[in-house]
This record gives sequence, structure tokens and C-alpha cells, in this order.
Amino acid sequence: MKQASIRLEQGQVIELELHEQEAPGTVANFEKLANSGFYNGLTFQRVVRGFVAQGGCPEGTGRGGTDKIPCETQNNPHKHVRGALSMAHFGPNTGSCQFFICYDTFDYLDPWHTVFGRVTAGMEHVDALKRGDIMSEVKVGNH
Repeated sequence: MKQASIRLEQGQVIELELHEQEAPGTVANFEKLANSGFYNGLTFQRVVRGFVAQGGCPEGTGRGGTDKIPCETQNNPHKHVRGALSMAHFGPNTGSCQFFICYDTFDYLDPWHTVFGRVTAGMEHVDALKRGDIMSEVKVGNH
């Protein structure tokens, strides 16, 4: 099983389990970007209490991206619940590098956004995120 970690600038760590079986393309894309250092130094550019914390925009505006990947929502049993890791996008099949972590359950997102992981430790750090908080290192590996 693939695991990931997001180390914040102040040293806090958010640990994640990735759903490689149900969202293989999304996990592979995230792993490629993370292990190439793409996310290192980027921010959580959108933090909406009670909704989501979103990061991974290379421009810091929420409008930047990389190569587009298809959504993997069909037959994906994972839902947008507290701690879910999901791919952000501007419309179907336009996800790339931005992701979000849910603060609560949002079932209306299930048919539109690919849930590709979940927080396994450090949700208190997600709860404490502020807009502009920096990811110092994001890594993916097998555990």
C-alpha cells in the first residue's frame, strides 16, 4: 500500500494512505509530482473552515496546473468524508496537481472529484492550516 506524507514548514506531518487500487492514475500522478519535489515549497492556497484545505497550485492562486488527468470516480467506493484526499479540477478530466483534504462529509462531490487517499495521522494539523501555509516536503512510498 502506498503511503504519503506532507511535512509543513513548521515541522508538523500529515500522513496519508493512498487508494492505488481504486484511483491508480491519480495516485501515480500525485506520486510522480511529490517524489520529483514539485510540491515542496508550495502552499495551501485555499483553506475554507468546515469545507476543504486545498494546495498544490504552482502559482499559489488556485488557477495553475500541470498535465491534465482523467477523473476516476466511476466504481470508486471512497467518499468525500472528513480526512479524504481528493483531486481538485476545473471540470471533468481537468485535474492535474491541486488536491484538497475534506473537513467534513460532502457527498455531492463524490461523482465529480476523485478521492485518492485519506489522512491516517495528523488531522489536527489539517484542522490548524491557514491560507498560505507551506508544504516543505511531500513524499510518497510503499509502506
